[in-house]
Amino acid sequence: MWKNKNVWILLIGEFIAGLGLWLGIIGNLEFMQEKVPSDFVKSLILAAGLLAGIAVGPWAGKVTDQMNKKTVMLVSGAVRTVSVVFMLIAIETGSVWWMVVFLVFLQISAAFYFPALQAAIPLVVEENNLLQLNGVHMNVSTLSRVLGTAVAGILLVIMPLSMLYVMSLAAYAGLFVITCFLKINEPITLQNHPNKASAASTSFKDIFPIIKGLPIVLMTLVLTLVPLLFIGGFNLMVINISEIQDSSVIKSWIYATEGIGFMLGAFLVKQISLRSSPYTILFLFSFVIGFSQLLLYFANVPILTVLAFLVFGFAVGCFFPTAATIFQTRVPKEFHGRFFSFKNMLDRVTFQVVLLMTGFLLDTVGLQHMAIIFGALSLFMTASFYLRFKQLRTNVEVTNKVS
Repeated sequence: MWKNKNVWILLIGEFIAGLGLWLGIIGNLEFMQEKVPSDFVKSLILAAGLLAGIAVGPWAGKVTDQMNKKTVMLVSGAVRTVSVVFMLIAIETGSVWWMVVFLVFLQISAAFYFPALQAAIPLVVEENNLLQLNGVHMNVSTLSRVLGTAVAGILLVIMPLSMLYVMSLAAYAGLFVITCFLKINEPITLQNHPNKASAASTSFKDIFPIIKGLPIVLMTLVLTLVPLLFIGGFNLMVINISEIQDSSVIKSWIYATEGIGFMLGAFLVKQISLRSSPYTILFLFSFVIGFSQLLLYFANVPILTVLAFLVFGFAVGCFFPTAATIFQTRVPKEFHGRFFSFKNMLDRVTFQVVLLMTGFLLDTVGLQHMAIIFGALSLFMTASFYLRFKQLRTNVEVTNKVS
């Protein structure tokens, strides 16, 4: 796998893009802290971009299945690069509306880029290397996040906010250039597929019978809602914790610690998978995620706050590579674009709902009571899904014995 040039291009590209992304995210938080006093209004601003991504999702999925994955990644990368210009205008004018425009274009480009990337990964390596590559790819993403947030925190002290976005723009431009060198073999295309009724020329809605017919995929898809309940309001919680502890430094500690935990989880998940089934991994770490949310009841204690995010990072580091591998191996490749676009839309809807809930609850009941609500909900959802999974497995075993 490590001799594959495409693997290195994807990993280097992810690292460069991640640096640009997190420089921009820290810049967004800083800009909103200066211009927007309400947590709920902050959540509405962030939700505007997510809504745009959801709106173009079905089209993005169909286009990804119809076109070369590299082409989709290049075009969406170009749009993402240009979108940064709108944020530079927002800083120059002090207008939050220009920031909304920036977020809309950024999320539209992401709606095309990430399904194409997820569909490209199984075309780059053999199936037995997928879990390892997914783990390494997510580790590279997390490393870029740790470095990006640390560098952004330093740069905010020594240079204007606009320079963060100039560097972000340069990173996105670098990703575009390196993607040009990617070579993906796609043996099944719209033109030569033997059965066009099941190929990409059909409707986006054709993905739903596929998901329904694959119980393992459906269950994994539903279970991914648990970590999203934490991640959706992640940035707002970080801002609120910073205010509770009256510390700007805690933001960097949280992002760095959560990132380190994620990298450890993604590094060790391959070894864990040798001893445990994918569903054991998913359910176990889904429970751990709920526990980490409950720990945030002690958000006024720095060491327990850092511990909560360390535990959460490790849990999702094991959870997400396992889920991604299940999706990439069980869903037919000719439907990957539409499936990952649908998953992207589901994630964005969940993000949007959680984002609005987080903003509302932070303004009304506060972070510590919200942590109890979200933690209890995560544990209840995980327990319910686990009982449902056991019931499905028992039914399958009974059916097999009868037949």
